[in-house]
Amino acid sequence: MSKDNAELKTEQVLKREIPWETYMSTKLIDGTCLQLLRRYDNKSESYRVALLDEDGAAYVRVFVKILRDIFKEETVEYVLALIDEMLTANPKRARLFHEIDEDIYEPFLRLLWKDNWFIQERSCKILSLIVSARPKAKDRNSVNGEASHSNNKLTTVDDVLSGLVGWICSQLNKPSHPTRGIPTAISCLATLLKEPKVRSLFVKADGVKMLVPLILPASNQQSIQLLYETCLSIWLLSYYEPAIEYLATSRTLPRLVEVVKGSTKEKVVRVVVLTLKNLLPKGTFGAQMVDVGLPQIIQNLKAQAWTDEDLLEALNQLEEVMRDNVKKLSSFDKYKQEVLLGHLDWSPIHKDPNFWRENISNFEENDFQILRVLVTILETSTEPRVLAVACYDLSQFIQYHPAGRIIATDLKVKERVMQLMNHENVEVTKNALLCIQRLFLGAKYASFLQA
Repeated sequence: MSKDNAELKTEQVLKREIPWETYMSTKLIDGTCLQLLRRYDNKSESYRVALLDEDGAAYVRVFVKILRDIFKEETVEYVLALIDEMLTANPKRARLFHEIDEDIYEPFLRLLWKDNWFIQERSCKILSLIVSARPKAKDRNSVNGEASHSNNKLTTVDDVLSGLVGWICSQLNKPSHPTRGIPTAISCLATLLKEPKVRSLFVKADGVKMLVPLILPASNQQSIQLLYETCLSIWLLSYYEPAIEYLATSRTLPRLVEVVKGSTKEKVVRVVVLTLKNLLPKGTFGAQMVDVGLPQIIQNLKAQAWTDEDLLEALNQLEEVMRDNVKKLSSFDKYKQEVLLGHLDWSPIHKDPNFWRENISNFEENDFQILRVLVTILETSTEPRVLAVACYDLSQFIQYHPAGRIIATDLKVKERVMQLMNHENVEVTKNALLCIQRLFLGAKYASFLQA
C-alpha cells in the first residue's frame, strides 16, 4: 500500500482543485451535478452547513453518483473527504443518505478493499455511520434506493454488515496501516456491535479472540481511546451468549480486572464495571471474580473520588450482585472454573467423595463439556501437576458415574491416558495407571485402587 495516501489527512485532500467541468464534458457528471458542486465546493463551513440544511439530500446524491461512476483516486479521495468532513461535523447527517433513491452502500463497500489506506479508512467510517443511521423499520435484507441506474442487484443491509465485519477482522488480523489499522477497525466495530447480526458475524469469524489481546492498560490518549472502544465492544458482546462462551475460557476477565485496577479514566472504568456486572451471573465468571479478588477491588474503586454518577451507580450494583453471587457459589462452580482455566491443582475438592457423589450429574452439562476439557488438557498441557490431577479426576468420574466407563471410552480417554503411562514424572504415571485400572476394571473394584 502506497505510503503517500497512508498518511493523508482530510484537510490536505480538501485543498485540491478537482476539474469538475472536465468530468461534465466527458459525461461522467451532468449539468445539475456540476451546478451543485460549484455551489458547495471550496465554500466556507458555515455556507456549506446552510446548503446541507436547505437540501442536504441533493448534495449527498451527487457525492454517491461520483463515487459510483468516477474511479480516479484523487477525485474519490476528495469526495470521501467532503463526506467525512460533513459527518464529522454532524453525524446525524448520515440520515440524508436514506432520503435518496440510489444504492447508497455499493460504492463504499467496494472502496473498502481499495489498495489505498485513506480510501479504506474513510469508507469504513462513513459506511458504518450510514448503515447505523438507517430507519429501523427497514428489514435487514431490504434493498436500498432504486435500480434505475443499473441492472445489478442492489446492496442489502446484510451485504453491508458482512462486508464491514470481514474488513474489520482482516484489519485486526493484518492491519493495512501500522498504527491506524487496528484503532479504525475497533472504532467501527464499537459502532456496529449494537446490531445483533454483527455480533453473530463477528463471533462466527472468530473475531473475539483478536479483541482480547487489546485489553491492556493504556498510557497515552490514543491508546486510551483504543482501550475504551475495545472494552465497549466487549461490553456489547457480553449481551450475546455465544460470545460469552469464548470470553469465559480466555484471559478476558484477568485483563479487564488489570485495566480497572490501573485506569484513572472514568469512561474506561465505567464500561469495564458494566461489563463485569453483565458477566457476573454467567457460567463460572462469579467464581473467577472471587478468585481474582474483585470484591476488594470494588471497595478500592468506591473509595476513589469519581465524579461520574453512572460509574458510582454501576459500582454499587456490581457490589450488590457480587455479594449475592458469592453466597450462591457452589463447589462445582469453583471446580468448573478450575478446569476451564486449566489451573488444576490438588485442592481438597478433588479427593472429596462427597463432592463427586453430589455433583456427578453436573458433569453431563453441555454434552459433558468439563470431561471434554479434561481430555483436551491431557493432550495440550506440559505441566506434570496439571496432567496428574486431570488423570485423577477422569478416574473419579469413571468410578462415580453410572455410565462412566462407556462415556470415557467414547471420549477416547484410554488412548490419551495410555500415552502418559511412560511419563517421566512419577505423579503423572501413578494417576494415569489409576485411571486405566478404573477404566478396565470398573467401579466394583474401585475401593481397592484408592491412591
